[in-house]
Amino acid sequence: MSTTIQFKDHFSTQAEDYSTYRPEYPQDLYEWIATLCKEHKMAWDCATGNGQVAVALTNYFGYVIGTDASESQIYHATTYPRVEYEVALAHQSPLQDTSVDLITVGQALHWFEFDLFFKEVKRVAKPNAVLAAWCYELHQISPAIDAVIKKFYTEIIGAHWPAERRYIEQSYANIEFPFETIDAPKCTMQKQWTLKHLIGYLGTWSATQKYIQEHGYDPRELIFEELQEAWGQEETKQVSWPVTIKTFRINPKAD
Repeated sequence: MSTTIQFKDHFSTQAEDYSTYRPEYPQDLYEWIATLCKEHKMAWDCATGNGQVAVALTNYFGYVIGTDASESQIYHATTYPRVEYEVALAHQSPLQDTSVDLITVGQALHWFEFDLFFKEVKRVAKPNAVLAAWCYELHQISPAIDAVIKKFYTEIIGAHWPAERRYIEQSYANIEFPFETIDAPKCTMQKQWTLKHLIGYLGTWSATQKYIQEHGYDPRELIFEELQEAWGQEETKQVSWPVTIKTFRINPKAD
């Protein structure tokens, strides 16, 4: 009997804002991951979203395939030479067997059917290929701003987070990866943001969109004045996200 896996689409409605307001990962992350790969012909960015990882990988790989289950995300993804986008579930990629040197998953692994995805990774990976999956948690700006955001995250929209969010809150520690672990360095994303950018970013959260759908108004309105007061007079502030990186050797074989 075949089993149909339903795609839980939490991001199509805010795909354009997702492309505008989500932070970019540091180049150091890509540079380090590239050093792990034996070859650099083909990379697969799974759940590519706005395509930021796929585009960045072209600096290190000859060709990049970016897939996402959301047609809207693919529509808004950044067009770039040597990047091909496809609408596909994580465990049903269009890739050939043993065809890729690197598989990346940025801030998306927690949505997958793990066993099915890991089976797909084994299928498409060349011998000694690399899987790199990472996630980032709540950002940090200042104690006053962070307190407002934490209240928004837990008290206002907390009940609207999908159950899968717990994997991020646990830094992927409770996901069992059936692969050979590669120790990863610590990583931090940093951006200079205006208050407007922060508000836009909060709108890309799946729980924010779920709240709007269920209540008929935007929950960011409930914290705007408090957030504005906590922000103060500075136009921009540094925003930091701790990043957890999980890296693995796939189909290892002796050289």
